[in-house]
Amino acid sequence: MASTELHVPTANLVDEQPLPEALRRTSLLTRILCFLALGRPDLDDHWKSLQSEEAFETVRSRLCSILASIITIGSVLLASSGVFVTTGSPVSYLDYTSPAPHCLLFVSLMLAIIAMLTSGSSMIRWLHTDRHWTREQLKPDGYFVISYLLSIVSPMFFVVLSLHCFISALLIAGFSSQSVICRVITALWMVTYVVTIGMMLMETMRKYARYHL
Repeated sequence: MASTELHVPTANLVDEQPLPEALRRTSLLTRILCFLALGRPDLDDHWKSLQSEEAFETVRSRLCSILASIITIGSVLLASSGVFVTTGSPVSYLDYTSPAPHCLLFVSLMLAIIAMLTSGSSMIRWLHTDRHWTREQLKPDGYFVISYLLSIVSPMFFVVLSLHCFISALLIAGFSSQSVICRVITALWMVTYVVTIGMMLMETMRKYARYHL
């Protein structure tokens, strides 16, 4: 008779461990960082992903993809800000060389560089991290958890801030223009920009609030 015994490959075994009590009682700062980095205000789902290689690889691939996108956006912002900072305006009705826009463009350039550096270092960290080591480091809570979450959130923060500085510089230059058409276009752009940011913030707050209902 053929044997009915099931053989489960060792590589597919999941060494599940419950979420440590220290990670259940997290501070408001940790919950906010969790939400921004992982899409949830807690570490439950992320802890589960550390229980198997397949789930961990999925999370690692997703986060590395996000960091790669940030590097790409940062590169575009760096190149754009660099061009605006180092060259004069080719048209008379949009003078971005005045002090306020020029300062914001320079800040945007610096933040884009920081975003690229932090994204690159975070990607290297994720590519070489081990789920077992990560799980053991997360257990006690404390500094490592904050550092762990900031390695994901910081690049996002810097690239978003760089983008806002770049857009603000162009808006100031547009509203300072002597051309009525340029000011009207700038006003329409600002309204679209503010509405878009408002909708994104409302959706984020609604999603965050849903986890507390």
